[in-house]
Amino acid sequence: MARKQGARLRPALAMLLCVAFACLVTSCRPTPKPLTPEEVMERGERFVTLMATGRHTEAIAMMNSRMRSAIPVPRLGELWSELTARLGTHRSIPHSRYAQEAGFAVAYVTVRFAAAELEVKVVLDGAGKVAGLWFGRPVTGTYTPPAYADTGLFTETELVVESGRWRLPATLSMPRGNGPFPALVLVHGSGPHDRDGSVGPNRPFQDLAWGLASRGVAVLRYDKRTLAYRSELQVSDLAGFTVDQESVDDAVAAVARLRSTGRVDPDRVFVLGHSLGGMLAPRIAERLGAGDRGGPPAGLILLAAPARDLLKLVTEQAGYLAALDGTVTAAEAAELRQLALQVEAIRLGNFQPGQPVLGAHQAYWAHLLAYNQLETARRLDLPMLILQGERDYQVTMVDFALWREAVGARPTVTLRSYPALNHLFMAGEGPPNPAEYDRAGNVAREVVETIASWLQGR
Repeated sequence: MARKQGARLRPALAMLLCVAFACLVTSCRPTPKPLTPEEVMERGERFVTLMATGRHTEAIAMMNSRMRSAIPVPRLGELWSELTARLGTHRSIPHSRYAQEAGFAVAYVTVRFAAAELEVKVVLDGAGKVAGLWFGRPVTGTYTPPAYADTGLFTETELVVESGRWRLPATLSMPRGNGPFPALVLVHGSGPHDRDGSVGPNRPFQDLAWGLASRGVAVLRYDKRTLAYRSELQVSDLAGFTVDQESVDDAVAAVARLRSTGRVDPDRVFVLGHSLGGMLAPRIAERLGAGDRGGPPAGLILLAAPARDLLKLVTEQAGYLAALDGTVTAAEAAELRQLALQVEAIRLGNFQPGQPVLGAHQAYWAHLLAYNQLETARRLDLPMLILQGERDYQVTMVDFALWREAVGARPTVTLRSYPALNHLFMAGEGPPNPAEYDRAGNVAREVVETIASWLQGR
């Protein structure tokens, strides 16, 4: 029962890992390696197994002192929760390999989940203690394009979005023809997402890009900074990390990159944000309208955008998941109480120096909680399309109603909800649950057609 309970609650916590770094690194001095390659691989596999089975205290005991101070027991659990929320349940460790890098012994442990495999890099110091930890990019099964996408109607080009010192790998889906075409930048939700927005076997951003490019819209999607630079984001970098560094700055840079692209109409570049990206879309628009950034986007598209702060949403999600099978166990009730204490600590600003709470440091939470997306949206004189799946348990119809109340009376704002669709805008039946994300699907045709029609009309 404990494993079932943990699996139910973890997706709620995973959504809140807004920084949700796919890595955490600590610096340490290389020392002579006393372990054989076989011992290194065995130790790496044991460490991953302890994480996978919820034995986080034992896993922490395998770390050196600097890693233990950087990743306390709750944080280690949250890192693994973020993986299982995206990739499904842990299945096995099929193999591992040994390497020596910069004087450290390294075990690359392949981990198989329900929907994908990824490689976990476990770095050991000279005493055989875990000194570094990376989670690689998931490798999923074969992608099945949606039936509404026609790859003969567009081309794809690999390019780079330059955002300060960060260079983010990106893909531009461009309709065939002379243009100029309306264009769209896709902005991710929380977590270290790739450009396709991969969740388990699903690629909602690729669905959107291919579906819209088939209908005459250029689409730019890019790897999120917390994915593309997971090994460069040191613990020391994260103390001052905010949603600007996580999402906003890079989205602003992506709009500038798209505006300068041939066959794109620079006056018809729009921003589409999903989940956290939708919440931040008004901030992105306001940033673009400031100074010499080329002016605000032509409009905003908000998909499953939270209208409330994320702490309210994660508390609501956790309660929903705990009660999903009709009962709340004692262990689940204890987790909910612990979550409530963490939420209260964040709201009161009670942070230990250098220690994150619910996956992020004080600067992140203070910055995010000071942001009011509804008020920001009210200040904008922009067309908006706001879409919501009615089967979404992460961002609900409560949020949709708040968006309607805030901006729905404007003639330039369109709101639409879909009874059968979930957080990924994919169809399902019955009570929504995290297992849906493990089943392959595509963004619903009606969503793509609604977006395309709205864009082409502007």
